[in-house]
Amino acid sequence: MVSFRTSLVCSMALTDTFDSKYLDMPVFLSRRTTRLGFTLIVMALSLAISSPSAVAQNQSEKPDSTRVDHSKMDHSKMDHEKMDHGAMSGSDRVSADSADAVNPSGMDHSAMDHGMMDHSMMGPSSGGELAWRMPPMDMSMPMTPGMMRMLPTTSPFLPGDGVDVSSLPMAMPSQVVRMADGDTLQLEAGLVRRTIAGREYVMYGYNNQYPGPLIRVDKGATVVVDFTNRIDQATTIHWHGLRLDNRFDGVPGVTQAAVQTGQHFTYEVYFPDEGVYWYHPHVREDIQQDLGLYGNMLVDPLSTGYYSPVNREEALILDDILVDGGGIFPYGESQPVNVLMGRFGNVMLANGSDNYRMEVRRDDVVRFYLTNVANTRTFNVTFGGARAKVVASDVSRYEHEVWVQSVPIAPAERYIVEVQFDKPGDIAITNSIQAIDHFRGEFYPHVDTLAMVSVSSTAASPDLTESFSKLREYPAVTEDVERFRKYFDRPPDHRLELTLNHRNLPIETVRMMEIDTLYVPPMEWNDAMPMMNWQSSGNEVTWILRDLDTGSENMDIHWSFRKGEVTKIRIFNDPKSFHPMHHPIHVHGQRYLVLSIDGVPNENLVWKDTAIVPVGSTMDLLVDMTNPGEWMMHCHIAEHLQAGMMLSFSVSDTGVSDHDSQ
Repeated sequence: MVSFRTSLVCSMALTDTFDSKYLDMPVFLSRRTTRLGFTLIVMALSLAISSPSAVAQNQSEKPDSTRVDHSKMDHSKMDHEKMDHGAMSGSDRVSADSADAVNPSGMDHSAMDHGMMDHSMMGPSSGGELAWRMPPMDMSMPMTPGMMRMLPTTSPFLPGDGVDVSSLPMAMPSQVVRMADGDTLQLEAGLVRRTIAGREYVMYGYNNQYPGPLIRVDKGATVVVDFTNRIDQATTIHWHGLRLDNRFDGVPGVTQAAVQTGQHFTYEVYFPDEGVYWYHPHVREDIQQDLGLYGNMLVDPLSTGYYSPVNREEALILDDILVDGGGIFPYGESQPVNVLMGRFGNVMLANGSDNYRMEVRRDDVVRFYLTNVANTRTFNVTFGGARAKVVASDVSRYEHEVWVQSVPIAPAERYIVEVQFDKPGDIAITNSIQAIDHFRGEFYPHVDTLAMVSVSSTAASPDLTESFSKLREYPAVTEDVERFRKYFDRPPDHRLELTLNHRNLPIETVRMMEIDTLYVPPMEWNDAMPMMNWQSSGNEVTWILRDLDTGSENMDIHWSFRKGEVTKIRIFNDPKSFHPMHHPIHVHGQRYLVLSIDGVPNENLVWKDTAIVPVGSTMDLLVDMTNPGEWMMHCHIAEHLQAGMMLSFSVSDTGVSDHDSQ
């Protein structure tokens, strides 16, 4: 078992930036004294907020807004503070009284995972329409009676409404597409039939594959992707991490119009940097990405010896999906749900499979290209005790390799990790965390198997033990970074605060959150409040990037830079917000260095496009503005993005820069 302390030590090894204060965090109240006292508090609160008058008051709240359709939204004109996010009326608000139709005998024990209770009890209505049901939840985390009656204020959605699943093409495992400069790929997003944990579901897929085709190219290549949309929503493709032409970045309302069902769009995709990247929609990622629209891109170096020799390579995409006895758990139709923490799944997926296996020989060295495509889950990846070292991350190699016990990887991050399997037998690649139980006020160990590696007794050929045992340094990275060192100690050019606003949340949720935030962990590894999380939608919660120098928020922020400018951005994650949570911050079209966290300098630099800002921390980024165009910066938790947590900035060849007024 890898402890929470070990996980953070690993994070420190990867970025050399985590403050040591995180290594000695107290457990939220003591186990011996807290359980009874904390439970009595919650019981008392339950009696207060679940009384008929409180429930009636909450149910009688009148809606004060209409629905907002993010798939048709012009991101360049979004004003989340002026946007009306109130509760929804009419058929958009499912009556809480439908919870009375609970059928306890409907529990599907086959869908239960680590004590997860299956609440698939509200099912389709008598009219055949999709209706909300309560989410699977840990049986050790009971909710108050009042909360059990509350439902999200948006209608439920699942793809392929009325489609016979047997009529859809059976999705196939991802295939590698080797492309040369100038080649064209026909790529189609469509409905597919997927089997997960022995059950068939209607999902999405690129070219009927899961994940989508793995695009492999040489550094410097440009390929053409002729894209067709066959799903039941508008969509785009964002080429995550690539410093490509802004016209093809895939952001609706900013770089292109959303591709409607049946329409085409042609992308020209340029690959300027070695490494591992991925592609996904930039419309309702909380739905489309979660249902299978994602794929990897591997960019090979032009020179030999760029990486150490290995016996094999493996691209491994990590994901999760939320299912219960009724199937895939519904999404919010016009607004995301699970907005407080993001949508955690209860079935782990590696390369789209819940039973991914690979075979290697004894002493084989495997280079893993890890990508996290989950909506919100940060994985802590372990390799069954096998020796592992981290070589590279999002946009480059590290200055020097490091041995690690585990690899924490947030949504949208990538890591290149080399592992030697020196013992025959079955080795589990796992997500090993210290989960938090807010109800009992304690941490507990939790392990999920992501993939299995079968190690044969046959010896590796060639034997690469000697080269693997050496930690390489990469002077080319250090020389590249050295050009920017003169900017490291200057004051920040921009300062951001990460926080949120809420309105019209159920009184039960508000009061429970007051207790829940008595202790705030720097990282949320699991969904410790599934009911409160599920009931919160974009109608009630707006996640915020706030410019501390101007007071502007989200899409009211627009920064301007000139090409070649270097800017320092200081980001503070407010621990006193209504629900403090870590955020993986992604910058489109550029690359950046994480200089420090909480004033602790990073001594092993790597170029990134996505990095985690822990709760209560201050992170300094140095962004290399080399790519002209209109770009986005946002949290890559899908539900946080859909609930407003993004800003825009422009980079021009000539023209005005924010620095001109300073």
